[in-house]
This record gives sequence, structure tokens and C-alpha cells, in this order.
Amino acid sequence: MSVKVVPIELSLHCFQVNALAFLPSKTGVAIKSEWAIFTHGYTSHKGDCLNWATRIVEAGVPCVIFDQPGHYLGSFNEIHSFDDFKHHAHELFGEAFIALGLLLEKHLGHGQYPSCTGVILGGHSLGAYTSLRAMKLPVFSELKRLNLGVGIGIGQRQSAHIFETAFYEKTLSIRRQLVSHHIDAKAVFSWLKEEKTHLSISGERIHLITGEDDVVVGPGGLEAFLEVLIKNVNDVTWERPKRLPHHEPGGASPHLYAFLKKHFEWP
Repeated sequence: MSVKVVPIELSLHCFQVNALAFLPSKTGVAIKSEWAIFTHGYTSHKGDCLNWATRIVEAGVPCVIFDQPGHYLGSFNEIHSFDDFKHHAHELFGEAFIALGLLLEKHLGHGQYPSCTGVILGGHSLGAYTSLRAMKLPVFSELKRLNLGVGIGIGQRQSAHIFETAFYEKTLSIRRQLVSHHIDAKAVFSWLKEEKTHLSISGERIHLITGEDDVVVGPGGLEAFLEVLIKNVNDVTWERPKRLPHHEPGGASPHLYAFLKKHFEWP
């Protein structure tokens, strides 16, 4: 089917990021009433979610992928504090949802696509966590919500995060310069582990996809996070592909699509 890709900017009072909207055409596969919004992991960019967006928009799902604030591979816009990131980064999912509605109206026309009945929020690693936070945004309160998290868990190492070990030392010395100094690795890793361990989100439908060879999540990491989510009375399912290394989130595309097709009973 024909797909239109539209570059957009998403803005909050504390930062601005770049995004890409993927709009299905009025001809070919029927446009779905579910919309999807995805974002990437730490030090990366929205291109990590390109395979996901491409696969589902071809099935008729309008989609937006966006850059995390302060991540220079995607957007050169600066952020002003770690507090801004912690408290507001997840709100970009809401901004993306609003922007997607306006774009569909502009490019397809009123009444030429079904009203949104459900939203698919997801991401990779850091993006998976912020997508979980976004589930409780007021803009999504009247919609059926589904969360898709790729490469997420609670690392069970007792010492440094694997990115801070000697094995990754040279890589991290470069990668930490790809993000704003306000979201340096030590601050982000510590905050994320604490947040995921004490996550209070409940009553949501969540599906996690983490590879057996994901050395960042590591042994027991997925299970530890599942325990938190299930304890909070979320409806959780998960997959453990044999090959889905942390640095190749695009490889989750067939798993992601197969799950969505079954979940929504798409033809």
C-alpha cells in the first residue's frame, strides 16, 4: 500500500524533538482504528523503531516514531535539566498522538479514516519505560491501551551497569557524548533501575519482547520486571526470542507485528 511519511516536531514547555509520522493511504489495506507511537533507547534515535513503524503502517496502522529529548543522533535540541527529562519525557507520547490526529485530518480528510479506538504505546529500553509512564496520560484515558516494551528488564547485577564495565568502557566514552550532559549515563541508569523496581502502574495490558541474548537486560532481568508488573495487577505477556540483541531493536519487528495481528484479530 502507499504510505506517506511526514517529518514533524513535537514540543513541550521544556524541550522539542523531531518525529516522523507514517500515514496509510485511503486505498489498499483498510486503515485501522488503532494508532501506534514508539520511541527508542538511551543514546540512540528514532530510526531504531523504523522497522516497527514500516511493518504496521503497511497493515493500515497510523504511526509516529520520535526522538527522546537530549539525544543528539536524532535532534540537536538541548534540554535544561535531568528533572525536566524525568518528569516530562513521557508526555511526548501525548503530543505525538495529538499531532497524528491533525495529520490524518489534513492529508486524508474528514471522515476518510476511522476514529481512533485504541492506542499502542511502546519503545525500546529507556523508550519502553517512558511508554509505560505514558499509559496514564489523560489524553489516552478513554481509549483501549496496549503497551509494547522491547529490551526492558531490571538488571540483576550487584555492581555497575553493564554499560559502565570495562567491556563497554570505550564505547560508553563516545556514546555518553551523544546525549545532553544533563542525562549522563550514571544518572539515567540509577534512575531507571529505581523507577522500574518501584513502578506503580496497574491495570494495563502489557506485552514485553526481550531476547535471550540481550546482555544489557541480562539473566533474570526480564523476570524481575515481570514480577513487578504482575504484582501490580497488570495483564502481562512476554516473549523471549533466541536472537534479539539489545543493540538491534529493529529485529523485534516480526515478533511485534505477529503479536499485534493476533491481539487485534487483524486479517
